[in-house]
Parts: sequence; C-alpha cells; structure tokens
Amino acid sequence: MQELSMTTMETLVMAFGAMGLGIILLVKGGNWTVDAAIFLAKHMGVSRLVIGLTVVAFGTSLPELVISVNSNYQNLPGIALGNVIGSNTANILLVIGATALIGTLSVIPRLVIRDLSMMLVATLILAGLMKYGTIGHLAGLLMIIILLLYTFWIYRKASVSGIETGEESEEPFFKNLKISVLFLILGLLGITAGAEFLVRGAKISAAIIGVPDAVIGLSIIAIGTSLPELSTCLVAAGKKQTDIVIGNIVGSNIFNILMIIGMTALLKPIQTGLAAAQLSELDIWITLAVSLIFAAILFFYGKINRFIGIIFLGAYTVYMVSIFAFYIT
Repeated sequence: MQELSMTTMETLVMAFGAMGLGIILLVKGGNWTVDAAIFLAKHMGVSRLVIGLTVVAFGTSLPELVISVNSNYQNLPGIALGNVIGSNTANILLVIGATALIGTLSVIPRLVIRDLSMMLVATLILAGLMKYGTIGHLAGLLMIIILLLYTFWIYRKASVSGIETGEESEEPFFKNLKISVLFLILGLLGITAGAEFLVRGAKISAAIIGVPDAVIGLSIIAIGTSLPELSTCLVAAGKKQTDIVIGNIVGSNIFNILMIIGMTALLKPIQTGLAAAQLSELDIWITLAVSLIFAAILFFYGKINRFIGIIFLGAYTVYMVSIFAFYIT
C-alpha cells in the first residue's frame, strides 16, 4: 500500500467518518421505522403474526435494501452485492458466534429444517445468477415472487397451527398516531441519508486504499448493517430466548438475498462482471459453505455452544484479515 499524503489521509478520515455517521443513521433510522410501523399496524388492528412476517422482517432489512439500491444506481455492484453476501456471512459467523458466548443456542432440528433449507436454496439461487454476469429484471422479479410465496406459506402454516410468531415488543416511546407517523418519516429519512453517507464514504475509501468496492461492502458495510441483528440476538440470548436468535438470523439471511437482491435487480439490473468478480468466484461460495456448516450443525447437533461460537468468531476474523491482506499489498 502506498504512503498517503496528509491531504489524502484527511480525506480518508473524513470518508471513514461519513461511513460511521451513515451506520449510526441507518441503525437509528431502522429502529424508528420498525417501532413506528409496528405502532401503526397495531393501531389498524393487524395481528402480531402479520406484523412479524411483514413489518418487522421488511423494516429490519430496509437499511441493506437502501444501500444496495443506492450502490447499484451509482454503478457500484460490488457494494450492492458485497453488502448482502458479507452481511449473511457476518450474521452467522459474527452474530451467532458472539451470541453463543453468552449461552448455548438450542433449537429443535425438525422445526428449523424448512427455514434452513430455504436459506440454502436462496444462497444457491444467488450463486447461480452471479455466474451469468447480470442479474436482470426478470430474475429480480422471480426472487421477490419466491419470497412472497414463502412468506405466505409460513403465514398459512402458522395460522393453521394457531401460532403467533415473535415476542411482544416493548411499547414505543411515542403514544399517539401523529407522533408515530412523524418518527416513521424521520426513520425513513435517516435510513436514506445513512445509506448515502455510507455508500459515498465506502466509494472514496476504496479508491484511496486501493481495494475493490466489493471489499468494503463485504467488511465495513456488512458489519455495520449486521449491528441491528447483533443487538437483537444479544438481548434475546440474555433472556434465554434462543429460538428467536436462530430464527432472526435465518430469516434475515433469506430476506437479504430474495428481497434485497431481488428488489435491487428489479429496479436496475446488477452487473456482476469484473467489478464483482471476486464475489462470484470466491465470496458467495464462502457464504454458501458457512451456511451449509451452520445448517448441518443445527440439524445434526441441535445447538451452537460457546466452543462453536469461538470457532465461528475465529473463522470470521481470519476471513476479514485475508480479504484485506490479499488486496492491500
């Protein structure tokens, strides 16, 4: 890596500052958006089940969606794809790994087979599409349709079983309709502004450091957009609600691929050529391998203990170091 002049260093610091501000706005804006949307849904008499399957699921993935759409329109497919691929890897190795340090995460294997299978299928779909060089409008539409059918299937299964998914959320700090609408708007504005700061900061940082934008998407942006999942999982683990932890991560990974990549491609085709070559040749397969290992552990072992958590965190550290060591020479 070449030595940086003071002016270049100042620009790099400002770029990282913009990325930090972007992450803060994304997290805060995401929280406000979800809280306000839940309040409005309850006000309109929507059930907890529907809220969990739609409002919360969509709301928590909104920051990643805005980042990917924004990046793709700025001709930065590496960030658009790296954001999702890196986030899915971080969700398993970083979030699950860190959460397992608090306590063992246990599940009943037969209850998670459907969702784990869907996560693997979604990852395979993305890996296959990336080999073609372009993820077009039709592919994006099909991904969204698959997600809608999957969500409807879950809803029907849960309705027949009389299940209400998700825990009862804490009461938001606003108590009336007007305030909730205000915070919904502020949340959406925060997400939009945060995504802009994050993407622009990442673009400048990548240019100065001399790495592909995909590397920034796989690392800094992916970790930043995984912070809400990390926070939610740590709180749930502290309350011994380990099923919520596993469900949150598996559901998030499914949504990340089918909704975010699907919607991004539907709005504008994603070019997965030279700019994102590393992603299609290596990183998507790492994500698939990590997902397979995660699914196999849950299916055959039924739990993620502290030892496995440490291995996950170690593997993620090695992965992050290897990414930058390979490109910064």
